[in-house]
Amino acid sequence: MWLEGEISNLRSPGSGHLYCTLKDDSSQIRTVIFKSTALRLRFGLEDGLHVIVRGRVTVYEPRGEYQIILDHVEPKGRGALQLAFEQLKNRLAAEGLFDQSRKKPLPTFPRTIGMVTSLTGAAVQDMITVLHRRCPVLGIIVAPVQVQGDGSAEQIADAIRSLNALGSVDVIIVGRGGGSSEDLWSFNEEIVVRAIVASRIPVVSAVGHETDVTLADFAADLRMPTPSAAAEAVAPVLDEVVGRLSELKTRCQQTMSWRCGEERQRLDLVRTHMAQVRFRIVAEAQRVDGVVLHMRQAVQRALKHGWEKVHVLKHELVTRSPEAHVRQGMAVVPQVLARLQGIMQYSLERRMQKARSCVASLNNLSPLAILGRGYSLVETVPAHQIVRDARQVSAGQEILARLAKGQLRCTVKEIVADPSV
Repeated sequence: MWLEGEISNLRSPGSGHLYCTLKDDSSQIRTVIFKSTALRLRFGLEDGLHVIVRGRVTVYEPRGEYQIILDHVEPKGRGALQLAFEQLKNRLAAEGLFDQSRKKPLPTFPRTIGMVTSLTGAAVQDMITVLHRRCPVLGIIVAPVQVQGDGSAEQIADAIRSLNALGSVDVIIVGRGGGSSEDLWSFNEEIVVRAIVASRIPVVSAVGHETDVTLADFAADLRMPTPSAAAEAVAPVLDEVVGRLSELKTRCQQTMSWRCGEERQRLDLVRTHMAQVRFRIVAEAQRVDGVVLHMRQAVQRALKHGWEKVHVLKHELVTRSPEAHVRQGMAVVPQVLARLQGIMQYSLERRMQKARSCVASLNNLSPLAILGRGYSLVETVPAHQIVRDARQVSAGQEILARLAKGQLRCTVKEIVADPSV
């Protein structure tokens, strides 16, 4: 049966099958698109898309629901190819593949042209004829491919990559003759667009006629309406180039002749001026010789006067030399040294005698000397206070007697009062 409706609840599980609901204003039914059918769709399904479908009604037994297994889907009001074209164009444009900023300029004087096209079509012969007519010395490398049908897009992409790998191609023309939208669809494939964008060599797209537009046209660095026009765009006219070079050669010769004449006149003027400068140089050289001679004589006079002054100063220096005074002083030094040693010896003996006298006085006044004569020092225990009065201690108290040699620890037995107190 054939149905028309709007897609909703679109699901795409890992199996590759597509599940959705087809509905209108008053009803809906579940639909299934198996993987084999989904792979043949040229456009992408999306919710809200109005489509016309063909399928057969079945029952999904686990839920007891009717469903339609679809084997054909096409958009309502637009062709499938047109919808697929717009969807892919919008997606690739969002990635920036069609931006003008990434376009590469064509070389002005290419040496080798690469062509990606079919060997059996008229387009390749048209391009070769135009290239040979415009510039017979150009090298041409043709990468033969299928330009329509299954596998043609992969061949076109591989040919573009192969020409880039050669390293000797200056510009690539990708094209074919006219045809229907289905015939030109290979140049709308994503693999071809990405191969053109990745090419480091400028690519010219020339697919179909002037009214035909493909995604390769948007991705290429230059789009031409026909293959012949592409060949004219990339190949300069050799006769025009030779004529232009001849014209430039003539202009260069005229310019060089005029410049040489002008420079010759300037050289004559410079020679005349140099003759005048030469006379001035000779005059200045004579003046310099005179100045140099005068300076040499002045320097010699100054040197002679300087040497005479040096001799006079040398004589005065010898006359006023302190050497004689130093010798006289050196003769007096031993006598002064002997006197100084005698005075120092006398002074040292006097001071040593005085020191011995002071030591003897100190020994006489020392408490240790007094103890040596039989006296002792009595101290309290444990305060170690000198006992000068018998009343400082009491009977039974310990005292310490310091002798000239050693100490005595004693105990007071009795305190005898001094009758004179």
